[in-house]
Amino acid sequence: MVIEQAAEVLRIEAEGISGLIERIDRRFADMVDLVCRCRGRVIVSGIGKSGLIGRKIVATLNSTGTRSLFLHPVEAMHGDLGMVSKDDVFIALSYSGETDELNMLLPTIKKMGCPVIAFTGKGDSTLAKSSDLVIDVAVKREACPLGLAPTASSTAMLAMGDALAVVLINKKHFKSSDFRKFHPGGALGQRLASQVRDIMLTGEAVPWVASGADAPHAIREMDRHSLGVILVLSPERHLLGIVTDGDIRRAVARGLPLLDRKVDQIMTPDPHYVKDKTPAYDALNLMEQYQITVLPIVDDSLTVCGILHLHDILGKGEFKFNGS
Repeated sequence: MVIEQAAEVLRIEAEGISGLIERIDRRFADMVDLVCRCRGRVIVSGIGKSGLIGRKIVATLNSTGTRSLFLHPVEAMHGDLGMVSKDDVFIALSYSGETDELNMLLPTIKKMGCPVIAFTGKGDSTLAKSSDLVIDVAVKREACPLGLAPTASSTAMLAMGDALAVVLINKKHFKSSDFRKFHPGGALGQRLASQVRDIMLTGEAVPWVASGADAPHAIREMDRHSLGVILVLSPERHLLGIVTDGDIRRAVARGLPLLDRKVDQIMTPDPHYVKDKTPAYDALNLMEQYQITVLPIVDDSLTVCGILHLHDILGKGEFKFNGS
């Protein structure tokens, strides 16, 4: 009985993927063209099971030469929208198309000039109606006998993401030598096993101000570095706090007179950080655990020596290992 049930699950999920084949049409080709013309990154967003699928799609795109970033819808509404620009392409994942946290985000994304692509199983949903391009990932039924847990639907969404990544490989003439460049040593895991000091930003690239600085000065420095954060340091360059785009937004929403404030009054004190010898994999886990995108880096004396952005782990630019 158990074997038969397992086989039926695989059959249903295989049917879900097979059903997508006849629905691959001009809209898919338009999506590929849109991504190829994109001067920024592919921003993928979703929540729950769709969010997990989105993270995998982002990982596949990054490892095959398409710069991508996962954006959590809730964190986006609390400051992480600063990572999105009009040069990006936004892919929203929601099978029902009625995910409130995601749909609330779309008007702002579109106002920024970022085109929106929907992966959804409901062509008449709020998400579909709010998107510039709709990719149909509908399945006839879920493998879950209750019809509740996303099973065949999440598999279909993942397969559509793989289809996009593989087509882009061919479209961009991505070669095996390029793949090795993004997978040093022949394995993606080696990148995550590198130490954060090998990939962190250092020197003038680190956004910081001294404790006691005026808030407007801190905001200007934050804007100049375009990382969405500013570190607050002691005279000994020890980390005292951090200010994010979200902190500024919340301060404005509360009506705080920022022009008259010191940066210490709006910063988050004692933020998370890692040491420069920390493996990138551990830094990524910390970012995931606390839903943050930037980590200050300190040396053994707890002096700030760099800053690490999620992009630097998942595929922004060209990686350099061991100083090479």
